[in-house]
Amino acid sequence: MKIIIINGPNLNLLGKREPEIYGSETFEDYYFLLKKKYSNIELHYFQSNIEGELITKIQEAGFSFDGIILNAAAYTHTSIGIGDAVKAITTPVVEVHISNTFSRESFRHQSYISPNAKGIIIGFGLDSYELAIKSFL
Repeated sequence: MKIIIINGPNLNLLGKREPEIYGSETFEDYYFLLKKKYSNIELHYFQSNIEGELITKIQEAGFSFDGIILNAAAYTHTSIGIGDAVKAITTPVVEVHISNTFSRESFRHQSYISPNAKGIIIGFGLDSYELAIKSFL
């Protein structure tokens, strides 16, 4: 099985950015643990702060991976382009969010990804990614 995690803007700052919301662990450290725990899965990772790069990676992954775990971060609530990219591919996408977006600002309650996602995992911290992996098994 081949799965890619795609992270959007500012998620490269995990461990430094708002630890009261996102925790103090870096994503790189967490990803290392995931790769070790799920060594039977070919796990890949991509992060970008640039919307177009995320769209391109979703399009590429949409025809070469068995699953996509997508945390588009703030673009979740603003990017029709990312939503359209998810709709255009055949690979299932699980939308994840580290924090409970429904307990935050009202603009975070809208997602352009959700209507075309296999499922949504929200609010379990970094463990949201592991839950997404398990959804593909």
